[in-house]
Amino acid sequence: MKSISAVPVSKKRHVADFQLSVASVLENHSCLAQDLQLQAQKLAEKLKCDAVVSEISTGPGTVNFTINRELLAKTVLQQVLKDGSEYGIKSELFSMVPRQKAVIEFSSPNIAKKFHIGHLRSTIIGNFIANLKAALGHEVTRINYLGDWGMQFGLLGVGFQQFGDKEKLKSSPLQHLFEVYVQINKAAEDENIKKLAADFFRKLEEHDEQTLSLWKQFRGFSIEEYIRIYKRLGVHFDEYSGESFYQEKSQEVLRMLEDKGLLQKTIKGTGVVDLSEKKDLSLYSTVMRSDGTSLYITRDLAAAIDRMNKHSCDTMIYVTDKSQSSHFQHLFQILKLMGYDWAERCQHVSFGVVQGMKTRRGEVVFLEDVLDEVRSRMLQNMASAKTTKEVEDPMETAEKVGLAALIIQDFRGLLSSDYQFSWDRALQSRGDTGVFLQYTHARLHSLEQMHGNEQLTDVNASCLQEPDAISVLQHLLRYDEVLYRSSQDLQPKHIVSYLLTLCHLAAVAHKTLPVKGSAPELAQARLCLFRAARSVLGGGMQLLGITPVTRM
Repeated sequence: MKSISAVPVSKKRHVADFQLSVASVLENHSCLAQDLQLQAQKLAEKLKCDAVVSEISTGPGTVNFTINRELLAKTVLQQVLKDGSEYGIKSELFSMVPRQKAVIEFSSPNIAKKFHIGHLRSTIIGNFIANLKAALGHEVTRINYLGDWGMQFGLLGVGFQQFGDKEKLKSSPLQHLFEVYVQINKAAEDENIKKLAADFFRKLEEHDEQTLSLWKQFRGFSIEEYIRIYKRLGVHFDEYSGESFYQEKSQEVLRMLEDKGLLQKTIKGTGVVDLSEKKDLSLYSTVMRSDGTSLYITRDLAAAIDRMNKHSCDTMIYVTDKSQSSHFQHLFQILKLMGYDWAERCQHVSFGVVQGMKTRRGEVVFLEDVLDEVRSRMLQNMASAKTTKEVEDPMETAEKVGLAALIIQDFRGLLSSDYQFSWDRALQSRGDTGVFLQYTHARLHSLEQMHGNEQLTDVNASCLQEPDAISVLQHLLRYDEVLYRSSQDLQPKHIVSYLLTLCHLAAVAHKTLPVKGSAPELAQARLCLFRAARSVLGGGMQLLGITPVTRM
């Protein structure tokens, strides 16, 4: 019943477990507040407690139910330990959600240009959406659509002929191509260089063997390096696509637009599609250069049509920054005008700008700089912290904890918001950070190790009556609702705030409900509670793209 929801845990007061919103079940939704209160009281009077519900009360427009404490503990703990990583996902909230095919395009850096922080956001957000959809049983295809075509490759080709080094291209392709690109850009003020670049790109478009072979090396070596960096992020792709795939197909798109009477020529000779309501060209999209070659949007149209033919998916999601919002509005609009009804099922998930992400050496040029920086800062913090345990591989632990710090700082707010990045804030071990999540996970894990890692069976859940134990149980109870919210609006912040609260509640319970020195039955029950909290915490972290650590 959608009208009933679990009540968020409150530090200030004892709360019930579930509440029914009276407004959601009334036929007349425009009731006044005092009428709703009256209706809630009338309804509560008709309801009786039973073996499941131990108390019924009313709140502002709600009827609140408190579940029999023993039953609450037993049911929640059994469910978490039985479902494991699928806890919350197996909930009946998702039983009516049809399984779908989803194509998600994310990350999509430009070869030879900086892999800037916007690409990092696209990478971790796209990875989260893909993880969540896959966990919920949808069939997901992860696509990385590389910027691997266009005029800059004319410049890059000429640049490489003048300044390139085959060995450097093999050993550090992204760095070397970027350096070449910077050098040739300085030289490109010379008209002669511009002409050479145009010739190189024309040869590329005409599939000249020598030119194409060099371009293939640029692309191949770059992808190899990207894969290595994505591995550090714990991200993978099912397909590496790119604009180059659609250079010929974009010509077909132009022919289709012409056949449908949608392509109009301007005085300058460029091709445009009229997107205005009154058909007066007050809003249009340019799809063709005056020399007949395609543009970025034309290649995007070709890519969308090709993907739909290939994957026949139910939804197609593009994850890019919000500066591209109008580009995607135009893209979906043109697809609709072309008669593709599935354009309704395309979605642009946009995100804001990150300011202030600098390394100690200055501006961030490559994603690798960020990963190295976060690892070295985390290593330093771990070395100076009193609580740090001996870990087998400090570098790897620092990498995982540092990455959690980046992801949580990024996912705490609405994705569309801009935010100011701060290393100090991100890497704090106390407070609402990724480091705190990792620390709590490691602490709960070592608690289990300390008290034997055996299977907990026949736990007497009736031992868990203390308010701090009940708070953890109540919080675990609403995990499915949080997952459901994130699955609806694709915002990770619901899961982030849920996990941070879980860590705070578990930290309090860890202090007030000792396992060591308690009677065996009570110790078993508490251990079971902490194991359930760790299981949900670890599962939620993995959805966000974080690998939980077991020692730090």
